[in-house]
Amino acid sequence: MSGPVQVLVIGFEAPSFSGEVLAELTRLRERGVVRLVDVLLVERGDDGTFEILDPPPGSDPDLGNIAAQVLGGGGEADGDVPAGETWSLADAVPPGGVAAVALLEHLWAEPLLAAIGRAGGRPLGELWLPAGEPPG
Repeated sequence: MSGPVQVLVIGFEAPSFSGEVLAELTRLRERGVVRLVDVLLVERGDDGTFEILDPPPGSDPDLGNIAAQVLGGGGEADGDVPAGETWSLADAVPPGGVAAVALLEHLWAEPLLAAIGRAGGRPLGELWLPAGEPPG
């Protein structure tokens, strides 16, 4: 079994790939919190089209392949998505924007999901509130 995988889209105005974010993800992986499955860098043109950017120098040349497959050709997530709950990369990245699309496996959730399953339950949905937004 594995933890749930989150698609996280991070926008950049002036990307600086210093390695600081990857170092933090490594630290979180070592603590058993999250694992970076893949990351894809994209740029959205003013006309709305997307271009996949090359990985930063020194990165794995296959970086972004899994994320590109998950997003599919049009940037829409694949899988069992109930009607009315589709998602598109175009919803997140404005024209003229640059973004990193990260797939993060939430390792901390694996034991919780196993316990839910043993109790006869199953997740029916989820919603992530953006940081800084109070509930209610």
